[in-house]
Amino acid sequence: MDNLIREKRTAMGLTQDDLAEKLEVSRQTIISLEKGRYNPSLLLAFKIAKLFNCQIEEIFNPEEE
Repeated sequence: MDNLIREKRTAMGLTQDDLAEKLEVSRQTIISLEKGRYNPSLLLAFKIAKLFNCQIEEIFNPEEE
C-alpha cells in the first residue's frame, strides 16, 4: 500500500524514532510502514491520521489490482 508517512513525518520535522514514540510502536514498524512492507491496523491508521491532522485517505492509497 502506498502512503505518505515519510513525507508527512519529515514535513513535521520528526525522526522515525520521534514518530515511533508518538504512535507507541517500534522504529522498525515505522520503517516498514514507510517502505510499504507493512499495512497498519485500523487503529494505527487512525492514530497516524490524527497525529498528522488529516484523513486516513490523505495518507494511505491502496494499490488497485
